[in-house]
Amino acid sequence: MGLTKQYLRYVASAVFGLIGSQKGNIVFVTLRGEKGRYVAVPACEHVFIWDLRKGEKILILQGLKQEVTCLCPSPDGLHLAVGYEDGSIRIFSLLSGEGNVTFNGHKAAITSLKYDQLGGRLASGSKDTDIIVWDVINESGLYRLKGHKDAITQALFLREKNLLVSSGKDTVVKWWDLDTQHCFKTMVGHRTEVWGLVLVSEEKRLITGASDSELRAWDIAYLQEIKDLEEPEPKKTKGSSPGIQDTCEAEDGALEVDEAPEDRILTCRKAGSILREGRDRVVNLSTDRTGRMLACHGTDSVLEVFCILSREEIQKKMDKKMKKARKKARLNSGKGEEEDLEVSVEMTLQDEIQRVTNIKTSAKIKSFDLILSPQGELKAVFLLQNNLVELYSLNPSAPAPQPVRTSRVTLGGHRSDVRTLSFSSDNIAVLSAAADSIKIWNRSTLQCIRTMTCEYALCSFFVPGDRQVVIGTKTGRLQLYDLASGTLLETVDAHDGALWSMSLSPDQRGFVTGGADKSVKFWDFELVKDENSTQKRLSVKQTRTLQLDEEVLSVRYSPHQNLLAVSLLDCTVKIFYVDTLKFFLSLYGHKLPVICMDISYDGALIATGSADRNVKIWGLDFGDCHKSLFAHDDSVMYLQFVPKSHLFFTAGKDRKIKQWDADNFEHIQTLEQREAEYEESVAKEDQPAVPGETQGENYFTGKKTIETVKAAERIMEAVELYREETAKMKEHKAICKAAGKEVPLPTNPILMAYGNISPSAYVLEIFKGIKSSELEESLLVLPFSYVPDILRLFNEFIQLGSDVELLCRCLFFLLRIHFGQITSNQMLVPVIEKLKETTISKVSQVRDVIGFNLAGLNYLKRECEAKSEVMFFADATSHLEEKKRKRKKREKLILTLT
Repeated sequence: MGLTKQYLRYVASAVFGLIGSQKGNIVFVTLRGEKGRYVAVPACEHVFIWDLRKGEKILILQGLKQEVTCLCPSPDGLHLAVGYEDGSIRIFSLLSGEGNVTFNGHKAAITSLKYDQLGGRLASGSKDTDIIVWDVINESGLYRLKGHKDAITQALFLREKNLLVSSGKDTVVKWWDLDTQHCFKTMVGHRTEVWGLVLVSEEKRLITGASDSELRAWDIAYLQEIKDLEEPEPKKTKGSSPGIQDTCEAEDGALEVDEAPEDRILTCRKAGSILREGRDRVVNLSTDRTGRMLACHGTDSVLEVFCILSREEIQKKMDKKMKKARKKARLNSGKGEEEDLEVSVEMTLQDEIQRVTNIKTSAKIKSFDLILSPQGELKAVFLLQNNLVELYSLNPSAPAPQPVRTSRVTLGGHRSDVRTLSFSSDNIAVLSAAADSIKIWNRSTLQCIRTMTCEYALCSFFVPGDRQVVIGTKTGRLQLYDLASGTLLETVDAHDGALWSMSLSPDQRGFVTGGADKSVKFWDFELVKDENSTQKRLSVKQTRTLQLDEEVLSVRYSPHQNLLAVSLLDCTVKIFYVDTLKFFLSLYGHKLPVICMDISYDGALIATGSADRNVKIWGLDFGDCHKSLFAHDDSVMYLQFVPKSHLFFTAGKDRKIKQWDADNFEHIQTLEQREAEYEESVAKEDQPAVPGETQGENYFTGKKTIETVKAAERIMEAVELYREETAKMKEHKAICKAAGKEVPLPTNPILMAYGNISPSAYVLEIFKGIKSSELEESLLVLPFSYVPDILRLFNEFIQLGSDVELLCRCLFFLLRIHFGQITSNQMLVPVIEKLKETTISKVSQVRDVIGFNLAGLNYLKRECEAKSEVMFFADATSHLEEKKRKRKKREKLILTLT
């Protein structure tokens, strides 16, 4: 066997120049006990925590390989749920910055994440059209809800009911009963995609946003509450006129009727619509955590803010309306104030949902979040399309609230796409340039140390000595900057069109430029006298011009400075002698223009990358094509050799960076881990189904991943070790009995590493070491041949009373998926009978302990209440609010609707 060639491995180290990526949403987080100061934003595969007051990045939640698509903070403010593009979810601790809980169940990107009121459950929606409810405490999936036909856009828990409401791009809103895990109501009152929904007014009103300029409002009535109050179900919703309701339903094509057969738990009737000022679709629709402030935005830079009035505020407003109506009626009739007139007022949806103001940001809004302080100040934070975070504040109760921008995070990145990158000669500094600015970064700290304004930059390099930089612009100009002062030294009109490429000469005395004006120009550095100073400054001087027949896209010097390669718009690469500018070679074969190219360190090879997605390797001696490689799935945008080697990197529009060997013509690696390909192949395999169950609205929540496969392998290895050690112990006993003396048995090194435990205890340790979120999936892929031994061990463990909760969870799942095989195996019948007796007795003991502890806590609670003469926790407030609500419902308030 011959020796294999080894290559260096490259892994990603850090992300810089990024304030917030566009696929995810921005959220306020509570850190160090402060609210409204810190925000979490997605940053490619990581999550950045920014301090808005200082404009500094204070925490990075490290991701793996997939891009972040959704963020949701927990109600207690201690954790942050992060959804990724591959469908996985991780829960990070904001105190330590570690993500110890991982959920894998979706097959596509996460689009929605929401906690319930207590933070014990998490609902996730995905582009795979499924909703999964996760148990955060037990770190496992509860159930999968299937019913939507397109991507999920939002999923919300109800606070007081065990219900969930969801919206999707399939134009419907679905209500789910989480007790039965089935959809009991589907709302079809939308013609276009439903992009968001919120619950307001004590969850008695649902507001939805679609692809038009309306926000639709729906009144929710819970049938159980109606029965408790012994009131008939109203045919028309309170606070809306029949004319408005009928018109809106006709326009929307709603097919809802008053006595729908699906109204078993609640009724949802349309109450009207609120017209937005924007005419495009709703991108985000959200409320603050109190539910008082409502805001939405479209694809522009305007956020529309509304206020949800309380019952007292609505009554106050209606009293004012009534007073004005009576005064106007008296003036029209000429009667005195002492006479009582019958007047009617109309309560519209606009009386309940009041427009506050619009917030205009400096660029298009990608996402936002709201927080309402106890003092009544509303803070709105925005993640903008131009890599910017802005914070606005306003007072909603003011007569004419004016939003004020109070903070801005801007120094950490460019406002537009980065078009060129360069390293300094000592590799300490990195230059990046975009459409309006140049930034110099410290490579070790990744901090921006200099920002300079420029024209639209296309190419750049550090001048030898690393004290100046040269930028080539889209207008054909050369801009020379001094890094110490951050000033523009000189601007030279180099080309009549875009300056596409520059190449520094190997002797470092000058450089060459190529532009859209079909010319290649040679430049030398020189020192000239500065008018504003006695010292000389650096300048550039044109020496020669090479005129060509086509636009120049790229230029490159050979390392020995004897040849110049020029890429032209006619898909060819011309090679010229530098000294005489005579034509030497023509490299033709690409079907589309060559965008990038580079020459190896010894001048023997030239590699060219084209828009035809191919990379060709040529010899510079005769111009022959050594190899043509299909490199990327889209245009090859950049190519460069590794110094002192024939290895080179390519970057493509397919968002991949690849390394190649120009000698062996091999694809060495794509800049991802080697295990990524195997993980993708595992994830694409068919999901194993649970025997005897149909994949209807809900089924198994897990997904096969590399971690679950490894966990199943660890279980199998542990059972195999248990079998081997058990057989050795039996054989050892027989030998000792035959010899008539005790012979020591050598201990297995694995068991010794775990503290010299028994083989059965080792199996239990393996089960305890598996993540809770991966337990069911690991057992699902476990072959049945290992199940009998596991069941016997479970009986032994449960009798000892160790980890009863974990063992019962594993036991019930194994019985569920292998029920047919277990019941048909006569050898396992006695084992199952013993498990039945043992499990019932041990679970009863655990239940008794929990009940005893609960009774003790209730006793302590009553003792505390008796001593302080106040009700414990929030019970007093909740009881009082419930009494008020029922009393108000019993009162007969007569409102004439016109």
